[in-house]
Amino acid sequence: MTGAPRRIGVVVEQCLGRVPGGTGRYAFEVASALAATAPAGAAVTTWAAWHADTNAGRVPGARGPRRLPLPRRPLTAAWERGLGPAPTGVDLVHSPTPLFPPRRRRPLVVTVHDAVPWTHPETLTPRGARWHRRVIARANDVADALVVPTEAVARELGRHLPLRRPPVVVGEGVSRALHPPADAAERAAALGLPEGEFAVTLATVEPRKGLDVLLAALARPEAPDVPLLVVGQAGWGGVDVAGVAADLDVADRVRLMGRLPDEDLAAVLGRAAVLVAPSRAEGFGLPVLEAMAAGVPVVSSDDPALAEVGGGATVTVPVGDSAALAAALAAVLTSPGDRARLREAGLRRAADFSWDATARALWELYATLG
Repeated sequence: MTGAPRRIGVVVEQCLGRVPGGTGRYAFEVASALAATAPAGAAVTTWAAWHADTNAGRVPGARGPRRLPLPRRPLTAAWERGLGPAPTGVDLVHSPTPLFPPRRRRPLVVTVHDAVPWTHPETLTPRGARWHRRVIARANDVADALVVPTEAVARELGRHLPLRRPPVVVGEGVSRALHPPADAAERAAALGLPEGEFAVTLATVEPRKGLDVLLAALARPEAPDVPLLVVGQAGWGGVDVAGVAADLDVADRVRLMGRLPDEDLAAVLGRAAVLVAPSRAEGFGLPVLEAMAAGVPVVSSDDPALAEVGGGATVTVPVGDSAALAAALAAVLTSPGDRARLREAGLRRAADFSWDATARALWELYATLG
C-alpha cells in the first residue's frame, strides 16, 4: 500500500436519513469494515450534513461523524451542482451513494447501487428518476472510480452511460449484528412470532419491491397457507400493504412489522421458513444474502442482480409473475428435501461474501488512486 491514501473520508449522510434503507446500511457497514481493516497508520473519518444529533451515523472504529456546515437540504442542493463544503484533512473521499461532495483535487470514489433510474424509472418518482440519472452521470464525469455491487449493475450502466472507465465491482456482506442473538427465543416471544412456519419479506415498502406481486401470489389457491411477515420501513409511493391484502382476502395472513433492530431481525430470520424477494429491480439484494447466511431458503424474482447474488442457491421466478411465485413457494415449503438443499447451498454461497472482504477490495482500489 506504498503511496496509498491513508486518511479516508466516508460520507454517512444516508445513515441519518428519514428512511436509511439498504443504502444506509451499506454506508454504515462499509465505513465500519474500512475502519476495522485499515492498514497500519491509516484512519477513517465519517462525514455528514449538519444535524443536531449524529448518533445514527456513528461508526465503530471511525472518527466522526464530522458535521459539514450546512443542513441536509442545502447541502444536497449544493452538492448536486458540484458546490459547497467538502470533507477536509483526508486523502480520499468515498461517497457510498451518488450524492457526493466536490472533488477538490483529491481522489473521489462513488458507489452507484443500481441502474434503476434508466431500467425501471416507473418504480421511482419522476423527480427521483431524473435526479438519480443526473447525479450518477455527474459521478461518471467527476469521480476517479465508480463502485458497483454486481456485474449486472456494471452492464446496465454501460448500456445507458458513456462510461469513462469500467466500474469496479465490489460485493456486499452480512452484518455481524445479524448473527443469532443469545436471547433469540425471548425476542421471538416479545415480537409475537408465529409458532409454526412463516414466510418473511425484507424491504423498504415501495413500488419497486414487488410486494403487490407477493400478495397476489398469496391469494392464489396453490399458494401455501402460511403467515407472511413484512419487515421494512415505509418508503415513497404510498404502498398500502394492509389495504391490498384486505382486497385480496389475505389480510389475516399478513403482518406488518415495520423496521426492526438487527437483533430482532436476526431472531425473525432464525425462525423463518422462507424469505421472499419479489423485487422488480435491484442492484444487489442484501436481504437475499442475509437470508442465505442465516440458512433460510430464498425464493426471489429473476431480476439479474438477485440471480447473480443467489448464484444458483435460490429459487427464481419471472419478475411480476404471481402464479410462478405461488407455485415456487408451495414447492419449497412442501418439500423437506428442497429446503435442506437450498439451506446448504445458501450457506455455501453466503460464505463468499463479507463486509471485511468488501473493505479489503476498497482499500486495494484506493491504493491505485493515491
